[in-house]
Amino acid sequence: MERKTMTEQPKVRVLLLESIHPDAVSRLEEDGFQVESLRNALDEVELIERISGVNLLGIRSKTQVTAKVLEAADKLVGIGAFCIGTDQIDLAAASAGGVAVFNAPFSNTRSVVELAIAEIIALTRRLTEKNALMHAGVWDKSADGAHEIRGRRLGIIGYGNIGTQLSVLAENLGMSVSFYDTSDKLALSNAHRCASLDELLESSDIVTMHVDGRPGNAGFFGAEQFAKMRPGSLFLNLSRGIVVDHLALRDALKSGRLAGAAVDVFPAEPKGRGDEFLSELRGLPNVILTPHIGGSTEEAQSDIGGFVANKLAKFVTEGNTSLSVNLPGVTLPELPGMHRIVHMHKNTPGVLAQVNRILAEHNVNVEGQMLSTRGEYGYLITDIARGYPDEVLDQLRDMEQTVRLRVLN
Repeated sequence: MERKTMTEQPKVRVLLLESIHPDAVSRLEEDGFQVESLRNALDEVELIERISGVNLLGIRSKTQVTAKVLEAADKLVGIGAFCIGTDQIDLAAASAGGVAVFNAPFSNTRSVVELAIAEIIALTRRLTEKNALMHAGVWDKSADGAHEIRGRRLGIIGYGNIGTQLSVLAENLGMSVSFYDTSDKLALSNAHRCASLDELLESSDIVTMHVDGRPGNAGFFGAEQFAKMRPGSLFLNLSRGIVVDHLALRDALKSGRLAGAAVDVFPAEPKGRGDEFLSELRGLPNVILTPHIGGSTEEAQSDIGGFVANKLAKFVTEGNTSLSVNLPGVTLPELPGMHRIVHMHKNTPGVLAQVNRILAEHNVNVEGQMLSTRGEYGYLITDIARGYPDEVLDQLRDMEQTVRLRVLN
């Protein structure tokens, strides 16, 4: 593995894709970073062409950061996913190259939850159908097929940050809540934990998906699952497009098995605003289709922009990895007048002793130090006085376990 060294430079180069909020640009420029912001996503070939010399990369959900992209990223030290999910990033390859990944696990939770609630109400009251008829000049004042959500049972698949907040709001609106999660999760309020997915499907009036996009979840929900849902129930997916078989969903809707659906995410999505959207679900009157806007409110995007940009900036200037997705979390308060050495390494016994032995051999005093490990990797921050010989860095860099060495002024 190539060992990389990056010393802090006057201008850190930042590439932001997919119309990331201006608050992110402002935050990064505060530290003197050179920021380029593009409107659309880039495919693998395009990103490989643009990534050389870039220190920080910011993306949302459409850009795929593959192992090939990371191999071409000769100066990259950090990636910011300005969204919740990070399945679009090869985290193993990023870790192996000493590239830290940060995301926004909480910032757009409320926005996704509010969209889900709005769509549940819209589908239950048949608002989309009434709206279409009114625009066609048809006055159809009827209560047929329209219901209150109060007293209906909501089944939540995936009881994480979004699922739990949706659970609370749904109960406040008078709904009963069931949930299913493969991990042990504490049920909030009166929510009922289902022992199996089948139990949830068979008992819920509305089923909503809130799972991540890991490869094992691809095709998770298909014809077999739709067949087990209650006749006339509703289905929502605001998680990841790959988890649902859209052909099976279309069949369940056209057959009348489902009364309606709301879908915000798709297996293949256009790269940019204004591009043509193709889907098997287009044209169905009982379906709400939205262009992956679950977290797209001005409030959420502003929060995400500031949060992730701040994490990236702190990582570059201070070496701190708090809330990193793939690296051990280390935060060490800065000491004035010190040099900070950031040493990412393979997690083997004796690394800390070896680092300190090298420092001691050159009469370098450790003023502050913090080490943490996660899985295969360790992350060490060491503050030392200025004026040490170059041999210190050479020897640290040449350690067998070293993945990446950075020196911060």
